[in-house]
Amino acid sequence: MGTRRIIMLRSPNATPRKHMAYVIAEPCIGTKDNSCVEVCPVDCIHPTPDEPDYDKVEMLYIDPEECIDCDACVEACPVDACFAEDQLPDEWQRYAQINAEYYANT
Repeated sequence: MGTRRIIMLRSPNATPRKHMAYVIAEPCIGTKDNSCVEVCPVDCIHPTPDEPDYDKVEMLYIDPEECIDCDACVEACPVDACFAEDQLPDEWQRYAQINAEYYANT
């Protein structure tokens, strides 16, 4: 019996995207309220105010490897920037990739 190979094609410049339980979207830009950072039980939201790149980025990001899908960030965010990936509004779908790329580049 032969072996089957599956080949997946993607853009050569594309970053493979991991499943994102939660995503921080556009309302966080320029706000970085940090309420979500304070309530996260696994410290998966970065950068924190204590990290060196905090002032260099315009928003916060959820680490897809560490997020435990607890929903605490959604409730804490005063600007409604945190969403379950499957509930991201259409106009903010690109933020799932933006969050994933932040961690791919760190």
